Order: sequence, then structure tokens, then C-alpha cells
Amino acid sequence: MNDMSTPAELPVWDLDDLYKGTSDPAIETDCKWLEEQAGAFRENWAGRIATLSGDELATVIATYEAMSDRTGRLMAFAYLTYATDMSDGVRTRFFQGIQERINGLTAQTLFFSIEVNHLEDAALEELYGSSDALAHYRPWLRDLRTMRDHMLSDDLERMLHERSITARSAWTRLFDDTIARLRFTIGGKEMPSQDALNLLSDRDRAKRAEAAAELARVFGQHIETFSLIMNTLIRDKQIEDDWRHIEKPENGRHMVNQVEPEVVQALRDAVFDSFPRISHRYYRLKAKWLGMDRMEHWDRNAALPDSDDRAIAWDDGVKTVLDAYAGFSGDMADIGRRFFDNAWIDAGPRPGKSPGAFAHPVVPSAHPYLLLNYQGKVRDVMTLAHELGHGVHQVLASDQGALMCDTPLTLAETASVFGEMLTFRKLLDEASDPKQRRLMLASKTEDMINTVVRQTAFYEFELRLHRRRRDGELSAEDIGKVWLDVQRESLGPAFDLRDDYATYWCYIGHFVHVPFYVYAYAFGDCLVNALYAEYQRAPDGFADKYMQMLSAGGTLRHKDLLAPFGLDATDPRFWGRGLSVIEGFIDELEQM
Repeated sequence: MNDMSTPAELPVWDLDDLYKGTSDPAIETDCKWLEEQAGAFRENWAGRIATLSGDELATVIATYEAMSDRTGRLMAFAYLTYATDMSDGVRTRFFQGIQERINGLTAQTLFFSIEVNHLEDAALEELYGSSDALAHYRPWLRDLRTMRDHMLSDDLERMLHERSITARSAWTRLFDDTIARLRFTIGGKEMPSQDALNLLSDRDRAKRAEAAAELARVFGQHIETFSLIMNTLIRDKQIEDDWRHIEKPENGRHMVNQVEPEVVQALRDAVFDSFPRISHRYYRLKAKWLGMDRMEHWDRNAALPDSDDRAIAWDDGVKTVLDAYAGFSGDMADIGRRFFDNAWIDAGPRPGKSPGAFAHPVVPSAHPYLLLNYQGKVRDVMTLAHELGHGVHQVLASDQGALMCDTPLTLAETASVFGEMLTFRKLLDEASDPKQRRLMLASKTEDMINTVVRQTAFYEFELRLHRRRRDGELSAEDIGKVWLDVQRESLGPAFDLRDDYATYWCYIGHFVHVPFYVYAYAFGDCLVNALYAEYQRAPDGFADKYMQMLSAGGTLRHKDLLAPFGLDATDPRFWGRGLSVIEGFIDELEQM
């Protein structure tokens, strides 16, 4: 393999397809257009929604959709500009300014969703029957009305919307800014969080230990700030949930995800029951391979002995992923190739850049963008496969329009995890050396444990934290204890987790940005395991059905989407089927 591309040679996205910089006059033009449209929308339709015919309501929704596409474009550009360098004050202020302006605009149209929620079910059914144009929007109206029973008064809904920019969004911004500005000195070199965290998988245990100690030191210096953010956001959510009569803190996320609480509980219970058979068993194997009786937390992602740690060049990683996609579906590979043929990816790590990786769908009138922090590891190739899967999904779903292209979080991870699985299976099939095969199986098992076990443990951490917060503000030590308790349960007796690991919850952005999001990863991984098993069993026509599933966007719920494959997430055996794939990998590793 070639040496990994340097950050300067890795692709950088070009946001000109949205706007040509923060001073582009088109930004002000679009904001003024939205102001005019929002004002006219309110003047023409406020107080009248219940009086409209089906065709009239469809026309109003189409107007609302056009405004949503334009606001989405503005917000996407502002966020992507900010994510490029979150430590840059100019970008931060631009992002905040656009947020505030859009928040003011959408406050004028908030009446629409409120009035739609006031419509009686029977009246809406009659309208569907009278208008094919309105029936087109039925999935969106169904999802919009999910929280109907938990709506507050019109004035309270508007107040919550208008103050969100100085409430939750402000605390989220504080979290992002704080994380972006953290610097860690390891081996005499100063680096941002993503580079420091990357060292936890270094082959040299002394380097891993040094990185872990420095991460703990810097996190500890800022842990009171992170604890304040977490306490405030949890309490803010509790207050709103109480007003809305949402009984449990996780239930709001389940409603938005359009998944039954008992399905998520069954997933959680199945994963927790699997700890001895999966994570505890695998980490005993890993400790043995590393020649240790007990591991420290910085050994969890350690490179295995004899593993190939050569850097994978960007071009080689791209070829691996696209070849894997093409082996499944030529159409899927063709869509994926667009991201590389165009400047839709920002791949290299840089100070101030958003850590981790994401795929931003932007809006259907544009195209998605991918952010990576590619450092040439095998897991970076798998991350590329993951985020490209999101990108393909977002392109396919864009035909549903701005209101119905978004996929529920429980299914949003399907295409990404499936893309990873395709890439892994291709690499595994090409591995002829038994040692290489063992290393690949071990690496994939670790990835799956990180996705299923670790993310479910994150979900449990949130559950316990939100419930304990009802008894009063939690100290940093309280939060750290909950973190350590859950980590010890999930990782098992192969680890000696010390108190210096108690602060590591603080860099995980999902807890702040989207509470209770994390179970979607476990949902998606187990779902993909079941899907892939069905693909292996009956490959003919599978790719076409799979692409149709992705194209549905948010128009169908999980039961309808999975029915063509003979799968049902409400079946208690479903989760066991997904987890058995991971167990099978560990069985094979034990026999090698």
C-alpha cells in the first residue's frame, strides 16, 4: 500500500453548491425571500387550516415545503462552515447568526404545525379521500401528528420555539466550542481531541497509556463545565417532558423515531443479556492475545499483535469501498462515486475541525456532504464505508422531497452499517492467509461490539443519568460513577477500569446533541445482521428491494420497510438473530 495521503492532499469539500462563502449576497437574498414568504404564509393561512379543502391544504403544504428546503439550505451551509473550524470565531458567529435568523422566521410559520395537530383524525381522513395531492403528504402528516397528544397551548409552543436558540441550542454550542478548543500534549506534540483519541488504538502500550492519562487530565480540567452542560440540558428536558406529560425521558425519542418503546426495551434487554456471551468473552480473548491478565481502558481498542498497521492511502480506501458497493449493486456504487467525482467530502483532520465523522443530508435541491477525519487506519476505511452509506441513502431518499426524505433514526443507520458490512465481507473473502482472516474477524467483532454493546451501554448511561437527575443536580463525581458502573457491566471482568476513566463520557456529543439517539446504532447493526443473513440466503432480487427500501425515506415505518425481507423487529427473536452473528464470529475466533 502507498503511504497515507497527507491532510493537505485529502479532499476538501466545496460548499459553493450551497453558497459562495459567508459573504455571498445570495444568503441575504434567500433570507429576505423567506421573510416575505413567512409573513405572507402567516397572513394568508393562520387560523384557517381547519377550513381548507384537501387540495387547498396540499397547496399550503407544498408552499411550506419550499420554505423548508430554503431554510434547510441556509442552516446546512452555516453548520458545515462552522464544522470546518469550530474554533474560528467568525464561523461561530455566522452559524449563530443564521440560527437566530431562521429561528425567527420559522416562529412565524409555527402556527401551521399547531393547527394541523388540532385537526381531528376523522376530518383528516375525509380530506385524504377527497384529494390525491394531500394523500401524497400523508406520511409527513402522520409523523407531524406523532406528538399530538403532548402538545402545549399555542402560545407556549411558540415561546418554546423562540427561546430554543438561547436555551438548548446555546448549551449545545457551548459544548461544541469547548470540545473544539481542547488541546492535548502527547509525546511533546500538541493536538486536538480526535488525534489524541486516535492514539488509544496505537500499537505501543506506553503511547496509549500516555494518551489516556493526558485525555483524563484535560477532560478533568473541564469536567465541571461539561457536568453543568449535562445537568442543565437534562433538567431542561425534564421540565418540558413534564409539561407535555411524557412519562419517561426516552419516550419522546421513541415517538420521533416511530418505534414502539417495547421494541427498544427488548433490544436493550437482549444486548445486556448477551454481555457474558459477547463482550466479556471477546475481551477475555483479547487480553490473552495481548498477554495480559487484566486490561486497562486504553487497551480496549489496542491494535492486535501481528496486525497490519501500515497506513492505507486515501485512494486505496476509496477503491476498496466502491468495489465492495459495486459487488452488491452497480447503481449503489455509481451514486457513491459522485461523492468522489465532486467536492462533497472533507476528509482530513485539522485543528478546530469537528471530530468524528458525519453525513449531512443538506436538502433535496442540493446534495449531501460527508465529513471525515481520515488517518489511514482500517477503521477509517470502515468509517468511509459507513458515511458513504448514509450519503447514498440520502441521495436515494431525496426524491421524497424536503418534508419526507428524512429517515427515522432507527433506520437511518441501516444503509451506513450495511455499507460497512459489504466492505468487510469483501475484504474477508479476499483474505487467504489464516492469520490475516483472524485479525480481520477480530477487528470486525470489535467494531460490532463498539456499535451494539458500547452504544447500548451509552443508552443505559443516559437512562440512569436522566432518572437520577430528578433527585437533584449531579456532581461530576456522580456522573462519573454512573459512567463507570455501566462500563464495568458492559466490558466485563477482563478490564480494570480505574477512576481516571470516569471523565470519558464528556466528549460524546450524542448525549448533548440528540439525547437517546445512541440506541439507533445497535438497532441498525442488529437489523443489518439480519438483513445480510437474508441476502446470503436469497440474493436474487435482494439489491433491488434494498434500494427501494432506502428510496422510501421517511414515508414508511420499520415494520413496512422490513416486511419485503420477511423480517419483523417486534418479534422477540429478531434481536437474538442479529446478536448471534457476533457470537458466531467469536466462536470462530476461539477455534482459530
